[in-house]
Amino acid sequence: MSAKTRIAIFASGTGSNYEAIDRAIQAGDLDAEIVLLVCDSPGAKVVAKAKKNQLASFVFDPKTYPNKQAFEIDIVHKLKAYQVEWIVLAGYMRLIGPTLLNQYQRRIINIHPSLLPAFPGLDAVGQALDAGVKVSGVTIHYVDSGMDTGEIIAQEAVPVKPGMTKAELQTLIQKVEHKLYPSTIQQLILPESIRL
Repeated sequence: MSAKTRIAIFASGTGSNYEAIDRAIQAGDLDAEIVLLVCDSPGAKVVAKAKKNQLASFVFDPKTYPNKQAFEIDIVHKLKAYQVEWIVLAGYMRLIGPTLLNQYQRRIINIHPSLLPAFPGLDAVGQALDAGVKVSGVTIHYVDSGMDTGEIIAQEAVPVKPGMTKAELQTLIQKVEHKLYPSTIQQLILPESIRL
């Protein structure tokens, strides 16, 4: 029987992509297991969802650390303890520093609600509407030291209809995210899931 690829979810908010990934695993569409949640916001809704699912969590407040390197060292210790192979960012609102990047080169991926390189950073949906684009979308990319600048792995377009509200576009984009992210993760880990 093949060993499942061990992934950690990094999230800061509601955890809708965490739930989508978990659903794909339960349905047998993703040959992985989520072994750890890392969250930088103790009050985030995703923390309660992880607890309900009996998922181990490392929840921290960055303000209690002297710098990014200090909390990333703690994160690396947790990742190693849980034998994490891939880091999946799902609404984690911090740039990843060299401490983590060096330990998990080409093993950290992120999802972003635009067709990168267009509209990186915060409020990509609002940025797209303000720019009046007719097409937005979703990008999954490797994480590097920049803001949404890593190598693109997968993209899917989402049409922007005239008069569409931010909430409406956000909902459409999330529907795409919740399908595209699990299927892309499966493609990335496929060589590993064949292991004996």
